[in-house]
Amino acid sequence: MAVPTLASTTPYVDLDREAWRRLSRSTPLPLTDQDVRRLRGLGDPIDLAEVDVVYRPLSRLLALYIEATRGLHSASSRFLGDETVRTPYVIGIAGSVAVGKSTTARVLREMLARWPATPHVELITTDGFLLPNAELERRGLMERKGFPESYDRRALLRFLAAVKTGRSEVAAPVYSHLTYDIVPGEQVVVRRPDVLIVEGLNVLQPARATGAGGSNLAVSDFFDFSIYVDARTRDVRQWYVDRFLSLRATAFADPSSYFHRYASLDDEAAVRRAQEVWDTINEPNLVANVLPTRGRATLVLRKGPDHAVERVRLRKL
Repeated sequence: MAVPTLASTTPYVDLDREAWRRLSRSTPLPLTDQDVRRLRGLGDPIDLAEVDVVYRPLSRLLALYIEATRGLHSASSRFLGDETVRTPYVIGIAGSVAVGKSTTARVLREMLARWPATPHVELITTDGFLLPNAELERRGLMERKGFPESYDRRALLRFLAAVKTGRSEVAAPVYSHLTYDIVPGEQVVVRRPDVLIVEGLNVLQPARATGAGGSNLAVSDFFDFSIYVDARTRDVRQWYVDRFLSLRATAFADPSSYFHRYASLDDEAAVRRAQEVWDTINEPNLVANVLPTRGRATLVLRKGPDHAVERVRLRKL
């Protein structure tokens, strides 16, 4: 009897770029060049051709999954004799700092909102659930911002639980990348969307074990589908440095920016500072907390050095 190989026992279907592109030839592409320029993040050179190859098939796949989940909800309601309200389909998007997950989230929001069955798509980022700077300072965690312990995990879980119960309105805090802090008194309100996209570094982390031998809920317990945006660590490091250099002339130049002190750095000093931040904060967090969650994703988008997606891995059903 043949012994199964590692390749035959993987839980994923592994597709190269061309094989993935062929999966949606009949699917319309609803976005324009102008749309893509508006959606892409700083340092992410995504263009309409990349959206065509990668996100057109992905939006079609998600539309099929959403349709199937709705069918399952209807069947379950009939079985139970219970006319419960259909709850939002929740998609989690994880990945490193500077890997382009925010662009992925924004493009998918626009793509899915063009499908007739999902006109109402909302997006939140877990940055809003970071602890305020004052609290991070009190706990000695300012240098570990973005690590799992820097988030108000209970508030994030309460938010997602409320969304999944079908509550008509659920509020989340707002984070400012300019001030590098939670904005006091500001909220974003989610109003029972067809689809909610949740983007963040640590959204695929498993549940924490409790002292009694059990475990708590994980954020990903509320996801119907999850995506991990992946790339080689050395490539992401370079993208982070490139983005840091670009920010000197944009966000950092604003006198109200938390990072305004970096705006006057010359190229050499700016590269050195960016590499220091990456090496002491972002890479340790990636290696210890983010990258280990990749295998928990429903789908993995693997990028090459030029930011283009080279391979797609889809978990088998």
